[in-house]
Amino acid sequence: MRSSMTAIALAIAIAAPTAAFAGDRAAGGAAAGAATGAATGAVVGGPVGAAVGAGVGGVVGAASTPDRRVRTYVTEQERPSVVYSGDVTVGKRLPQDVEVYSVPDSDYSYTVVNKRRYIVNSDREVVEVVE
Repeated sequence: MRSSMTAIALAIAIAAPTAAFAGDRAAGGAAAGAATGAATGAVVGGPVGAAVGAGVGGVVGAASTPDRRVRTYVTEQERPSVVYSGDVTVGKRLPQDVEVYSVPDSDYSYTVVNKRRYIVNSDREVVEVVE
């Protein structure tokens, strides 16, 4: 029981400051991945699992973050805004009736919904809000 509490406390100690950086677009995927990896690692492997999980999660999260070139391209394009009444948030999949546009030389696409730009992956899942 005591080791479980120690693991949870360590996971929170690692995840809290890491999550604070999630607002930074460039570090967002890495920070979110590290926070999730730390919490999961703590549950599965205790304090050592938390540390390993944070490292692995950070690498995976960084790999899934669009680079600056993609963001620049998306902000420079002129596309009509689609009116959509549902929630458009990171992690949500867009319905098929919302048009997305390919980003050249990239695995990402983008759309403009309710006058905001969103980068989406090949599964139409929102990965970033571009502001």
